Amino acid sequence: MEVKIEESWGKRLATEFEKPYFAELVSFVRHEYATGVCYPPGGRIFNAFAQTPFDSVKVVILGQDPYHEPGQAMGLSFSVPDGVPLPPSLRNIYAEIKNELGITPPASGDLTRWARQGVLLLNATLTVRQGQAASHQRHGWETFTDAAIQALANERTHLVFILWGAYAGQKAAFIDPKRHLVLRSAHPSPLSASRGFFNNHHFQLCNDYLSKNGLDPIQW
Repeated sequence: MEVKIEESWGKRLATEFEKPYFAELVSFVRHEYATGVCYPPGGRIFNAFAQTPFDSVKVVILGQDPYHEPGQAMGLSFSVPDGVPLPPSLRNIYAEIKNELGITPPASGDLTRWARQGVLLLNATLTVRQGQAASHQRHGWETFTDAAIQALANERTHLVFILWGAYAGQKAAFIDPKRHLVLRSAHPSPLSASRGFFNNHHFQLCNDYLSKNGLDPIQW
């Protein structure tokens, strides 16, 4: 695994690259990719950072794990490449957007269009073994992505952190709600969407907050 990360993020996270846990993480990921099929493709592990530089971030949508089936993971949380059938969570996300904003989302599940507007689509764990959800958790990725979230929370103001599900919700602990808008609800997965994700109004609340603070709303 060659660690090539977008320059503005590289500056903020440079100290992480020097820590022992990161060396162990790189060794683990290299071994996993060398000995089995892993996702996303190696060149897209840091895609979220590449698509949304540090100073461009307006919104953070935190996922937990990359998709672990062939052809789905592309280094952006909840996103799949154009032409790939929509996973259930993304279908529910699109349904909520239509419910809130009256927008019929496109057939494509490629959310790069959001990333380029300033939506950091970050998974807490950036890699996964094929067919084995959560297989790369607790090997150091969470420490690294927590550092990215903390850098945003500490250096920027008026960001929107969208945290779906109990795992993402834990990250609210180091985000100052006086500096940022923190939106929490159930996860959009079929198992939990009906228990608080639907009708959470996060997309509208996000855009209202951005507009109130002089920023362009996201074209969802």
